[in-house]
Amino acid sequence: MYVDLPETELREYRGSAREPKDFDRFWSETLAEAREFDLDVRIEPVETPLATVEVFDVSFAGSGGQQVRAWLRIPSGARGPLPAVVQFHGYGRGRGDAAENLLWASAGYAHLELDTRGQAWSGSRGATPDDAGSGPQVPGFLTRGIEGPETYYYRRLIVDAVRLTEVARELPQIDPNRVGVFGVSQGGGLALAVAGLVPALSCVVARVPFLCDFPRATVITDARPYREIVDYLSWYRDRREDVLDTLAYFDGVNFAARAAAPVRITVALMDPVCPPSTVFAAYNRYAGPKEITVWPYNAHEGGGHDDDLLTLQTFAELLGAE
Repeated sequence: MYVDLPETELREYRGSAREPKDFDRFWSETLAEAREFDLDVRIEPVETPLATVEVFDVSFAGSGGQQVRAWLRIPSGARGPLPAVVQFHGYGRGRGDAAENLLWASAGYAHLELDTRGQAWSGSRGATPDDAGSGPQVPGFLTRGIEGPETYYYRRLIVDAVRLTEVARELPQIDPNRVGVFGVSQGGGLALAVAGLVPALSCVVARVPFLCDFPRATVITDARPYREIVDYLSWYRDRREDVLDTLAYFDGVNFAARAAAPVRITVALMDPVCPPSTVFAAYNRYAGPKEITVWPYNAHEGGGHDDDLLTLQTFAELLGAE
C-alpha cells in the first residue's frame, strides 16, 4: 500500500537533507588522499565453463590503498575498446561468482562489477574485507564509524566505487569515453554518489536508490537497513545532530545536486525499504539531464526484469553497444 506522499507531491519534493558547507572540500580531500596510492591494477583471466563471455579477476587500490576486488566480463572474441558498465551492488551483496551476472556482457558491454567491502552475506559471495575498525555500532553498516565523516564506512565504499571508474579508463578492453555506472538500492545510491564526484561519465542508472534523504528516511520507514540508524539513536539519544551531520556528507541528494551525466532513476511507490519520497528528493535535485520511471504497484523489487530491459535501453542510447 502507499505509505508516502501522493505522486503529485512527490514530483515537487526536494528533500530534507542537510548540505555541509565543506561538502565539496571534504570529498576533494578524500579523493586526493585516495589518489596518493597508485591504482595498482592487476588483472588475471579466470577459467569458467562459459562459451560466450570471458571473465577476469581484477584487483586495485581502493580507499586507504586497500586491495579491492572486482570482476571484468567481456563478450568472447570482442575487439575492444568496448563501452563499459560499472556496477555497484545492493546492501549485503558482493561481486558473486565469476559465472554469475552475465546479462551486461551478453549485451555487448565490458562489465566491471565491484566487490562491496565487508559485505557479501546476502545473495552473493565476496572477497574484499573492510579493514577499518569502528566504535559502537548496530549490526550492519549504516552506523559503522558514524562518529564522524572521516571514519564512516560509506566514505571508504564510495572511494572504492570512484576508483573503479578510474580503473575502467585504464583497461585496454574499455573505451574511456564510454563509461556508465549503475546499481540497485545501495548500488543505486553509490551510482548517484559517483555521478556527483566523477565528471566524465556517459550515463547513470540508479534503480530504487538507497542512501538518499537520511533525515526523512529514518522517520518514515521502520524497514532495515534505515532501521539500523534508528536503533543506534534509540540508545545514543544525545548523538542525533552529530549523526545527521555525518550522514549529510553521504546523502544521495547532495551528490545528485552536483551530477552532470544523464541519469535514469526508477522508483516504486509501495517501497518500504527506500521510500519513494527519498528517491524523488534525489531525482528532483539532480542537476544533469534526467528521466524517472515510476512503478505504482511495486515495492523494493522495483520493475524487476522490466527494469533490466529499461537499463539496457538506456545503455544502448547513451553508451552504444558493439
